[in-house]
Amino acid sequence: MSDGVPCMWMRGGTSKGGYFLAADLPESTAERDAFLLRVMGSPDERQIDGMGGADPLTSKIAVVSKSARPGIDVDYLFLQVFVDQAVVTDAQNCGNILAGVGAFAIERGLVKADDGETPVAIHMLNTGQTAVARIRTPHGRVTYLGDAAIDGVPGSSSPVPLTFQDTAGSTCGALLPTGNAVDIINAIEVTCIDNGMPCVVMRAEDLGISGTETREDLDANKALKARLEAIRLLAGPLMNLGDVRDKSVPKMTMVSRPLAGGTISTRTFIPRRCHASIGVLGAVSVATACLLEGAPAASLAVLPDGPRKQMKIEHPIGQTTIIAELDEAGNVTSTAILRTTRKLFDGFIFA
Repeated sequence: MSDGVPCMWMRGGTSKGGYFLAADLPESTAERDAFLLRVMGSPDERQIDGMGGADPLTSKIAVVSKSARPGIDVDYLFLQVFVDQAVVTDAQNCGNILAGVGAFAIERGLVKADDGETPVAIHMLNTGQTAVARIRTPHGRVTYLGDAAIDGVPGSSSPVPLTFQDTAGSTCGALLPTGNAVDIINAIEVTCIDNGMPCVVMRAEDLGISGTETREDLDANKALKARLEAIRLLAGPLMNLGDVRDKSVPKMTMVSRPLAGGTISTRTFIPRRCHASIGVLGAVSVATACLLEGAPAASLAVLPDGPRKQMKIEHPIGQTTIIAELDEAGNVTSTAILRTTRKLFDGFIFA
């Protein structure tokens, strides 16, 4: 890798990371992971010798390739590079990094751009899900300029609507892998759910907090973090995830009543640091938990009427809006979210 490897660094949603063509990375998983650890500068809390930003949200990788699947344009593998551990994992998806995949695929020539807007069908290799990203392409070229704004990102960019399909049980095998809307783990009522991201959802008040604390306050609460990790380790096997001691899932989300006109307020650990906001697919799972009768989230949620529910998931720095379509039985049939992306640099990276 002394000659450098083609790489595009992009912000996707409220995350950022390196986007690579699969053909440009080593075929061996071990060699690939070693390379990516060097790229990010891990393990090191500052990631000073790499491109990582000393935060899980800025230590992410997208690996993209042309897809041979019918009706699919590209395959996307998400890799989370741990900051302070020599770990690269594909145990989860990332809907924020997903927001940049369509534009990257067009820029790299994997998808031909239409004049105006280009839909890009993306197969997520981590979980087998499909998403369609709609990329603005005036005159057949990707534009990153626009007036769409999302909480957690300054300014505005071109909108990237994402529609998800077949998300239920994508990692755990079922929307409710335990078969229950409510389980009790260590005397705490929880919902173990997977509608795109495995999450354990519980009331903040049951953990002795209000759910309005800052990220910094929660990260400093060692007693809370110990309780959450104990619950997480027990939830892992119940959710068909096995031993999750060294895994980044499930995410741990504490919910409380909304304060800013939304559906629910959240504080999420991912899994051992408090999220600055909430992940895209994590928000989808939490929104779905709000629709489950008797679930902890449902007891606190303020839900809109009708089969098409626009649900604002509040988090430490704003809101993430999820649009859920329900069938006559009240089951979620599809979900969509608005994200934005921006190309930060394109060139060669050395490791």
